[in-house]
Amino acid sequence: MKANETKVDKFLATNETTFAIPVYQRNYDWTLTQCRQLLYDIIETGKSDKINAHFIGSIVYVHDDVYTASGLTELTIIDGQQRLTTITLIYITLYRLAQQLDNQMLVNRIHKTYLINEFAPETEKLKLKPTENNKEALHHILNSQNGEEFRGYSKIIENFNFFKNSITADNYEIIQRGLSKLIFIDIALDRQRDNPQRIFESLNSTGLELSQADLIRNYILMGLSRTNQEKIYKTYWEIIEKNAKDETLNQTKVSDFIRDFLTLKNKEIPNKSNVYVTFKENFPTETVEILEKNLSEIKSLSKFYNKLVNPKNEEDKAVRQQLEFINKLEINVAFPFLMKVYEDYSNELIDKQIFISVLTLMQSFSFRRFIVGLPTNALNKIFMSLYDKVEQDNYLFSIQKSLLLRAGVQRFPRDTETINALKEKDVYNIKSKNRTYLLERLENYQNNEPVVIDGNSDITIEHIFPQNPDPKWKLELGNEEYNFIKETYLNTIGNLTLSGNNGKLGNKYFTEKQKMNEDGKEQGYKFSRLWLNRDIKDKENWNRTEIESRAKVIAERFLNIWQYPDIQIENTQENNEINIFEAEDPAGKKIEYYVLLEQRTSVSSAKDFYVSVFKQLFELSSELFFTTGLRERIMLVSDINIERLERDYEKLNDTYYLYTNIVNSTKFDRIKEALTILGLEDELTIKYAD
Repeated sequence: MKANETKVDKFLATNETTFAIPVYQRNYDWTLTQCRQLLYDIIETGKSDKINAHFIGSIVYVHDDVYTASGLTELTIIDGQQRLTTITLIYITLYRLAQQLDNQMLVNRIHKTYLINEFAPETEKLKLKPTENNKEALHHILNSQNGEEFRGYSKIIENFNFFKNSITADNYEIIQRGLSKLIFIDIALDRQRDNPQRIFESLNSTGLELSQADLIRNYILMGLSRTNQEKIYKTYWEIIEKNAKDETLNQTKVSDFIRDFLTLKNKEIPNKSNVYVTFKENFPTETVEILEKNLSEIKSLSKFYNKLVNPKNEEDKAVRQQLEFINKLEINVAFPFLMKVYEDYSNELIDKQIFISVLTLMQSFSFRRFIVGLPTNALNKIFMSLYDKVEQDNYLFSIQKSLLLRAGVQRFPRDTETINALKEKDVYNIKSKNRTYLLERLENYQNNEPVVIDGNSDITIEHIFPQNPDPKWKLELGNEEYNFIKETYLNTIGNLTLSGNNGKLGNKYFTEKQKMNEDGKEQGYKFSRLWLNRDIKDKENWNRTEIESRAKVIAERFLNIWQYPDIQIENTQENNEINIFEAEDPAGKKIEYYVLLEQRTSVSSAKDFYVSVFKQLFELSSELFFTTGLRERIMLVSDINIERLERDYEKLNDTYYLYTNIVNSTKFDRIKEALTILGLEDELTIKYAD
């Protein structure tokens, strides 16, 4: 490796040289903010006689003894694409301005010195050789005449337009002086002696931070020959990038997709910042054949990921609708599992009805858990390994069975638990996507003329008992009833409906909202054709009893939409072991043994169980006891009166003592709290003595 301090203009002025951006580089992504800052630095440098140089980072390249067809030296840019491309845009802007000013000397100097290789064939003239998606844009701004519009979107066009508006006849000479003072560290690599990938990783500290997907792409392609780079990029990676994209937001999702793929393969979710490292550990690039085998599977699954992220790309209407529901629920954690099920459907291993049943099952499982308030992090462990439980000959049943056998915080909430939670849950102050999903599905169940809420400004959510009620409400209901509804039921499902006249109905009293018909426009509930308003058309008043009654009606509909699987299974849990979160009150019971992290331990008493569990948990993750307040909660101390030691405390280790003079139910509660904090809710089962 050779490193030298070099002036940017001298580097770009190198004769018979092409600066090639390889296919494994990310797109040109500099924003206007970064362009504005660079231009500001150039102008300030150009203005000052005291500033002799301005440092802009490094440019790393490999020669590789590559020459173009016409004999030009080709330098492969490993790091510095963003700066090199942006400075080229500034030179093109100066070139175009010089044309307008009819300054032919400046036109020729910039064009022939910094932008082209004068004697190269037309196809190789440009000194900067960008990736395919940027090449057309660069040619356009250099060669277009009479303000021809570029078709499509490109950061190159956007940033060039900024420079075109910022560089004028008043400042272009200052900018030229500033450009002549720019310096960088010129790092030339020898592939025979240097490791370009490792050097690239260590130098990635300036400019835009690379995403995990950028690093993976570089890792896959950087070590290949130019021919294989083009082949692998075009055949695999370009397609993966195209598929793993949120097309509505025009946002890449490649890092997320690879993370889901690794989760599926390893049954462990890598940290978002560790996706690249995990990929590198699991997928070597020793040969092109191995690389193609690995990328083939990733490419195949990316097709299904694309439809999970972009339901509009699914042609089948019924399937598309279920994907849209899942999209609104944002059950992204299920994607590793759903990609494989989608693949089975595509390969005709399962039929359409089974596929739709799996999609609806995912919604029922996830949404019931949301209503009950179970922790979402428990879903990670469920979905990362759920596909392993699939029996091809009994596809749907095997998935249902696996979910129904889950216990504790991983459980599939039953009807009674779900409905009790639904009646009291604040479903107004939740994510708008979730709220819309709930009300649309309730309204449109078995409805051949579905009502669309999402994106429909005419239909909005209406509080029957208003958020800011007219004084008449308190007068009619009385203080006690009024306050109870406002504090307990205001945002619950029993008090919410849909209306196309929310603004008109406002805070008025119930009977006024019910019968409103101003100017014959039938704004009131009694004129509504919506199912959610059907049971309030003929009510005489609106109080606690009516809200509870309506919640019961909606609850029955809820159970029909988000169904609990109607299958018969045997609980195969060995020896009647049960998760501690599902265990009965320990009062009057004796624990025979417990299993924590697959380690079985016999105990003689609840106190013995309590101390033994906390010994293991403290040894496993002592730091969290101190950073989360758990130490204080369980009364863990290091300096106690020796007289109280025998009565109230048990030794946890050589330093700490655990307070144990509490009833057994409290012992269970504190263990559950610790398991939740440590993320081990599913790792402790107990066996009561017969």
